Amino acid sequence: MTTRVIEVDPARFDRWMTGFAERHGPYDAAEEPTHGGVVVSARAADGATVVATPFAFDPLGVVLIRRGGYAVGLASGNALTASKVGTRHVQSRTAAGGWSQQRFARRRGKQADELVEAVVAHARRVLLGDDESPPAGADGIPRGLVVGGDRALVREVVGAHALRALAGLPVRELYDLPDPKRDVLETALRRGRAVRVELTETP
Repeated sequence: MTTRVIEVDPARFDRWMTGFAERHGPYDAAEEPTHGGVVVSARAADGATVVATPFAFDPLGVVLIRRGGYAVGLASGNALTASKVGTRHVQSRTAAGGWSQQRFARRRGKQADELVEAVVAHARRVLLGDDESPPAGADGIPRGLVVGGDRALVREVVGAHALRALAGLPVRELYDLPDPKRDVLETALRRGRAVRVELTETP
């Protein structure tokens, strides 16, 4: 048996399960409500299994950051309602040693700090409407968060005091995304909304 993860658009999930039955035979299924939707577990006649986990939050916030750029978005359904995409240079690592390397590391650290500060400011404006602490459940405030890029930088951004209203939100992580651009932001939204299907079957 082999296991793989497939991301299925929510609107296509019922059709995908129909295809699962066509490939593997009739199945028994169980549903378990969660904060992100209904998790579906199924076992087919030939032993193949499915665990399908939705991420159904609306509005949904997206925060992507790498050392070459960033993208922040707020979405309702499958459409971005507000976004900001930009580039900001952070130098790559160097193999040089001695004093020059220490100076380079300080400069690189400063650039990374400035990048984080800029993305926090954009995220506050796009996701929270410039209000550092909006009332819980306020219209337009994200109910879930999709993050991607550099893990350390993402952690710094979402952990910033100015974004404390986002603390505790359900998070879907997409750290395999390339440098943030507009199309990457749209891809992150699509993948963030997808039903994540863990499929186990005989090759």
